[in-house]
Amino acid sequence: MKIDKVKNLLKDVPLLSDHSKVFKLNKGWSKDEKYYIESEVGEKFLLRISDIEYYDDKKKEFMIMKEIFDLDINMSAPIDFGKCNNDKYVYLLLSWIEGTAADEIITTFSEEEQYNLGIQAGLILKKLHSISAPEEQEDWEQRMLKKLDYHLERYKACGIKVPNDNHAIKYINENLHLLKNRPQTFHHGDFHIGNFIVTSDNTLGIIDFNRWDFGDPYEDFYKMMLFSRELSIPFAIGQIQGYFKDKVPNDFFEILALYIADVILFSVVWAIPFGEKEIKEMLERAEMIFSDYEYFNSVVPKWFPM
Repeated sequence: MKIDKVKNLLKDVPLLSDHSKVFKLNKGWSKDEKYYIESEVGEKFLLRISDIEYYDDKKKEFMIMKEIFDLDINMSAPIDFGKCNNDKYVYLLLSWIEGTAADEIITTFSEEEQYNLGIQAGLILKKLHSISAPEEQEDWEQRMLKKLDYHLERYKACGIKVPNDNHAIKYINENLHLLKNRPQTFHHGDFHIGNFIVTSDNTLGIIDFNRWDFGDPYEDFYKMMLFSRELSIPFAIGQIQGYFKDKVPNDFFEILALYIADVILFSVVWAIPFGEKEIKEMLERAEMIFSDYEYFNSVVPKWFPM
């Protein structure tokens, strides 16, 4: 969407009728179009615009963000939600978090500082998981078994083979019993270092809730194991230890390994529409994971202190 067209849309957003700056934000994989907006009096906002077909989804996202904001989490405050441009689009208006993307700055910190930021991430995730899933939520085991079957079917049909995939498939098949009686909570759905902002006082702010759902809280760690770990092992360690307050349950790593084994195969399927570069990067991450887990002969990644 062109900036001029967006400026016309802003006339439908009451709080943005007087604006001085509009910049499109291109980072991330969301289908939303995202814009930095600054008002005439210097107030800063994040505007997310989607096609009207996503109205119901965006309404739910806005409502759950309001609930999360009450948990005293450093995040973009949900300000307004509605339709615009003759009901062709839906918008979410959020406050702007001032700072730098964590994935762009994390390596400039000492290992201790990276670890402390990871501790903050773990504490944020723990608060998010304090929101329970609704009672009518489908049983996690049944949901996940269908998801695993679908992922494996798509992987086998995609034409790209992850080296040593038999180790991941074997671990999945031998550990399906771990899905029984798992609790379900709110999921951020995309919880990794690329969705954090580091403020001027080294406080983390969490962004991008558009992939939220409900499920096993342990599953919300798998993107950290791919993307955060790739940039900063101290951050990844800190997130786990911050979440569990240094008392990691015995079943955490074996259950998380099940989700990791699944995702490193399906991530290649996910990458195909984005081209060779993304496929190559996902294959490299799969190689990293196999090394971390010693081809799933260990459920604890070799970099985690035990």
